[in-house]
Amino acid sequence: MTRSNFIKIVISILIFFVIWFLPSDSFGIDGLTLIEQRLIAIFAFAAFMWITEPIPIWTTSVLILVLMLLTTSTSMFNVMNYVLDAEGKIDTSIDPSFGTPIKFKNIMATFADPIIMLFMGGFVLAIAASKYKLDAVIAKTILKPFGTKSENVLLGFITVTALCSMFMSNTATAAMMLTILTPILAKMPPEGKGRIALALSIPIAANIGGIGTPIGTPPNAVAIGYLNDPEGLDLGITFCDWMLVMVPVAIIILLIAWRVLLLLFPFKKKIIDDITIEGEMKNDLKSKIVWITFVVTILLWVSEKLTSINANVVALIPFAVFSVTGIFTKDDLKQIDWDVLWLVAGGFALGVGLDDTGLAKHMVDSIPFNTWSPLLVIIGSGILCCVMSTFMSNSATAALLIPILAVVGKGMESQLADYGGISTLLIGLALSASFAMALPISTPPNALAYAKGFIKQKDMALVGIVVGVIALIVGYVVLISIKGF
Repeated sequence: MTRSNFIKIVISILIFFVIWFLPSDSFGIDGLTLIEQRLIAIFAFAAFMWITEPIPIWTTSVLILVLMLLTTSTSMFNVMNYVLDAEGKIDTSIDPSFGTPIKFKNIMATFADPIIMLFMGGFVLAIAASKYKLDAVIAKTILKPFGTKSENVLLGFITVTALCSMFMSNTATAAMMLTILTPILAKMPPEGKGRIALALSIPIAANIGGIGTPIGTPPNAVAIGYLNDPEGLDLGITFCDWMLVMVPVAIIILLIAWRVLLLLFPFKKKIIDDITIEGEMKNDLKSKIVWITFVVTILLWVSEKLTSINANVVALIPFAVFSVTGIFTKDDLKQIDWDVLWLVAGGFALGVGLDDTGLAKHMVDSIPFNTWSPLLVIIGSGILCCVMSTFMSNSATAALLIPILAVVGKGMESQLADYGGISTLLIGLALSASFAMALPISTPPNALAYAKGFIKQKDMALVGIVVGVIALIVGYVVLISIKGF
């Protein structure tokens, strides 16, 4: 271990213990409990470790899971500070100041979260596609319309990824596009920065492209659910209404992101004519099974709303088919990026902790929105949402903040009218959740791209922050200018 990494670890530990032993009233959060304070300490420790990366970030996730189990879960508090009532639930009446411990099963279940299954299915699909040269065939086909000019190739990947992510899972889109991109990256010179731009283009395009439709990403669905609730706001925003506003916003941001990537990570060669994607699919039975399974899986992902088959369930279909037919063997199983699965599980565990302990709600409730100006409420809540989404699930962040801000918005409806009303407030939150992409744990597409090993966390952080800030500015300027929907 280098001296620099040792210092980073020491600082992380100091941050952890300082927060752990601070007086609870120093946080400015009313009703903060012992468990919530411990979770804040773990949260800060994890953030510093993930950002500075003194050890592999997946090991930080494992450490988070263990720390949460040992210090905030029922597995410890059940024997230390709590007893079970007649129904087998935690009895907090002994000392309410300890707070509500997290069920240890909920923490451990994060490794079997449906998104983890989607990741695993994507990995299996990618491994099989590579093994039988399907990825090479698709890469040849998809690159052809964009020619060989490097910046056009980059734009091609951004365009296709964004378009797919508007109608199918962002994670599934990223998994598919990274499968196609990997053989190209492997052929590019390792000293050049161009392949960093290409590798980062996939998660950026997947995250931004998802804002284009109401079904593109869960935060969109949460926002439009509140806006169109017949017993609530009942704004009647249609699928087309959303796309007419959000697709142009997405296009603007994507074009800016394209130029940012070219500026920060210029291609060493202006023409990518020396990259040959080798390999042709065989005409045997197993190759046909891979091709058919790949197509069927993609179609089911795209048509999730029609078939009602969850994308996470669909992801396990190729796993089952390839395992039974002998296409995917135990040796192939070792190629799954287990480190990224642990990485994402750690992020999910923090999200579970924030939600189950009530810390997330306490943090939001402690912010005096009613004393803010309307514009500050709109933009401030968006920044808060973006920051929270950087460390926890975008969907969970939206599900937590949107109901609270919907109540806030109703209470100051007349003040918000000049800025587009409640629709600007809630849709801004949905967009902000999608624009949080500075860390590998921020979104599943980020984690998938990072797992490929072509980019460093500092590169992802730089681009994620720059594009995220620009995206927030563009999104809010458009929403406020058109005064909502």
